[in-house]
Amino acid sequence: MNWRLVAIPVTLIPIFLIAIQFDIKIEDVLAIGLFPFVGAIAAMMIKLGLQGIKFAYITRKYLGSFDSFFKLVGVRVGSEFIKFTTPMFIGAEFVVIYYLHKKGVKPAKSAWIAIMDIVTEVFAAGLLSIMAGIIALLSGAYLVAAVILATSITITSLWMVMFFLSSKHTFQVPNVLENLVKRFGKEKGVKMIGQTNTWMEEVCTMSRENLKTTESKKIFIISFLFSLASWAFYGISFMIIAMGTGFMINAFDSIMAVMGANAIGNLPITIGGSGLAEFGIIAYLNNLDPFAFEISEGIIGWDAVIGWRIATYYVPIVITWLLLVKLALSKISKPQST
Repeated sequence: MNWRLVAIPVTLIPIFLIAIQFDIKIEDVLAIGLFPFVGAIAAMMIKLGLQGIKFAYITRKYLGSFDSFFKLVGVRVGSEFIKFTTPMFIGAEFVVIYYLHKKGVKPAKSAWIAIMDIVTEVFAAGLLSIMAGIIALLSGAYLVAAVILATSITITSLWMVMFFLSSKHTFQVPNVLENLVKRFGKEKGVKMIGQTNTWMEEVCTMSRENLKTTESKKIFIISFLFSLASWAFYGISFMIIAMGTGFMINAFDSIMAVMGANAIGNLPITIGGSGLAEFGIIAYLNNLDPFAFEISEGIIGWDAVIGWRIATYYVPIVITWLLLVKLALSKISKPQST
């Protein structure tokens, strides 16, 4: 985990480069005002809270009165720290799987709950990002639209196809990867591949058992709606910050801009999408080439984008870290019965 603490300062490098390149001073960001900052942070925390409530809902639907509802919410919010500090915003699912397994839940069931959570998250984000890409395309921002659509369609399609195919096909470790692990890992490699294949088979079996049931379909739909609402609050956070700079943008355009930026930030290039998300918003709102960031007077500026990034990334990263250490990574005792 220590390397992630080192990774956080690394994410500041693009911010400093932007500030230097476009002569953004601290007073420019502070001029946004306290209330817009607090409002944007609040919107972001509602977004994270809704993700936590969704996870607790899914968990309790499959496991009954399992654990404290609020603790499950806190664990899921804390798991976002891993997403904030990895490329492509991945990793939170491993935290919740770890937590559930340590609480006595079988690995396959833990994985199924995590998969249901992440798939509905990706599906909601993907649909909103595709909408943003289409709007960018219709606005003539062809290169911006191409990046958004290529990223969002690829990621969304991959997750959804794998999710629904798991109910019809039992996945196993690819032969190429299996041979490499066995060759270099020797006996440990053979054991690792065997355990992984068994785990994947159990997950696929659970998928076949659950996906066809009315209850699981209901859980999927409700979880998807939670995800839509959470991403909407994420998008609104930029509208709140922008108001502090005098730039007026409606809620829908703000959501589309943020989701377009989110898709660009999903490119596995920087930690937590640092730099990419900021450039994505500028490019989307100003119909710019993603590699040319000259900003004309009278349109959205870098001060608003940097302020938004601080409110929705750097502040939440501290909060999620505290929850991760306090709840998900603390000593966990198994319940008497599982």
